[in-house]
Amino acid sequence: MAEPLEFYFDFSSPYAYLASEKIDELAAKYGRKVKWRPILLGPVFKTTGSAPLTEIPVKGTYSRHDFDRSARFLGLPFKLPAKFPLATQVAARAYYWLHERDCAQARAFAHAAFRAVFVQERDISDPAVVAELATQVGADATALMAGVQSEEIKTRLRQEGEAAIARGVFGAPFIFVDGEPFWGADRLPQIERWLAEGGF
Repeated sequence: MAEPLEFYFDFSSPYAYLASEKIDELAAKYGRKVKWRPILLGPVFKTTGSAPLTEIPVKGTYSRHDFDRSARFLGLPFKLPAKFPLATQVAARAYYWLHERDCAQARAFAHAAFRAVFVQERDISDPAVVAELATQVGADATALMAGVQSEEIKTRLRQEGEAAIARGVFGAPFIFVDGEPFWGADRLPQIERWLAEGGF
């Protein structure tokens, strides 16, 4: 059986949001599933000596323009929130807590979180917003908010990030297809060809 694609992302990445709206459909077209793996880009940037695109002189101006253009190209709604970048620890922990209990619910939450940030301009660094999103997808928000404070879930998120860096992940979205690494939403056409041809 073909291996699933591995989709590494941070909920604060505009390009990861764009990829999140397309990756499952693309994988399904070729009989594949997708493992969603939220990480925190902060430790990644610390390791690589990088920073969020919007905080880099000159490059930040271009990236803001490109976020909008890329969303239009893909036919997706997009608004860069006034508070950006934003902390995503609570949302990422919430995803893993949900995933341990209901994979479909976790996936629905991930979509809701991305859209909350980049369509509704909401602040998912606020635990109350995360709790509301959890309720929207049918989760027990009270249990979830207790869960995201557990050492088990904190450790899970940290270990996922460390494992990602060890594999060579240096940004988001970062997608592995049969071990082949692809960085960026603009690599989706390459991923499709790779899936169609078994590599190139």
